[in-house]
Amino acid sequence: MRRTILLLSLFPVLLFAQEKREKYEFYKDFPVYADSLIASLDYPLAWGNSPVKDFNAWKEQARDKVLECMMAPPPRPSSFDYKVIAEEKRDGYIARKIEINLSTWYRVPAYLLVPDRKGKRLPAINLLHDHGAHLFIGKEKIIEPIFEDSVVQDDARKWVNELYDGVFVGDMFARAGYVVVCADAPLWGERGRKEGVDRQKYDLIAGNMMMYGRDLSAFMTYDDIALTDFLATLPYVDSDRIGCFGFSMGGYRSWMLAALSPRIKASAVVCWMVTTDVQMTWNYGRKENGGFANCIPALRQYLDYPHIASLACPAPMLVIAGKQDKLFPLPGVEKAIGIMHQVWDSQGVPQNLKTELLDMPHHCGKQVQATVLDFFNSKL
Repeated sequence: MRRTILLLSLFPVLLFAQEKREKYEFYKDFPVYADSLIASLDYPLAWGNSPVKDFNAWKEQARDKVLECMMAPPPRPSSFDYKVIAEEKRDGYIARKIEINLSTWYRVPAYLLVPDRKGKRLPAINLLHDHGAHLFIGKEKIIEPIFEDSVVQDDARKWVNELYDGVFVGDMFARAGYVVVCADAPLWGERGRKEGVDRQKYDLIAGNMMMYGRDLSAFMTYDDIALTDFLATLPYVDSDRIGCFGFSMGGYRSWMLAALSPRIKASAVVCWMVTTDVQMTWNYGRKENGGFANCIPALRQYLDYPHIASLACPAPMLVIAGKQDKLFPLPGVEKAIGIMHQVWDSQGVPQNLKTELLDMPHHCGKQVQATVLDFFNSKL
């Protein structure tokens, strides 16, 4: 009996001991055969690799494959049924907090900014917030909080000071005459966990979603598409002048949305573009390079990131990257941008893809914001 008790008391120690075996198969969070996996990625559906030579037919086929890999979408409602929760008059525009049915399963909190320009149909921006491993706020990262408590306000102000040079980008667009909408992505802000923020739970929840045959990252994109459709229903929005913009994960969301929604007429991407062969390797000093926030199972067997972004062609797109951005090594950024230029060039619209490599880290400061605003002013 004493021996049994002793063994049981030792079990937790044995269970959690950080012991190593002489043989192993994974190194720095990657399989040791990572190079072989990368070498096997030949992207047969990419433009130029695909046997389909008609560009529009290729786009249809490639989009269908992306959507197939995104797995089943959440069911769309018959009506968006949005309700205004709070409203605030600001300098040149009205700021509203709304709730909207992006699915029959859930209602989503969002901010909606409407310029004071009655009688006109205005251009609009679907503004897409970043990741930053900071899930407590979402929409508040890029639009000044509307009737939120001091904890949310202080957190939002700190965030924009660190990453956006103190500027709430959505409010900047509204003052410039754009209708702006921004919603929390799943697990950010008011779409988080009842138990509170825990970054590690994101991957666990995403894994659980896959057990239901659904993809959490895809839900984020499906919601972005639905919110764009909502924008087009507003009587004061010109549905032929809708764009999207985001930084970091918001940049990923921006080119994904532009690739999959024909309503997007121009898109801007800051600090999120790379090729998988550079992203998914330990050769650049990073350990964790993937992540469930942009994980769509099996998609890499058909298309890489720049191939998907190129589905937006021939629509105008602006891509800005930082040469000092440690999250996206420069060789992968340059390779991805090169692939995208080949696509826009092939369709005779090289002027519609504008790319800039700036001497900056992972950041979206005032210089970048001014470039993005000028881009949308010229395209929308």
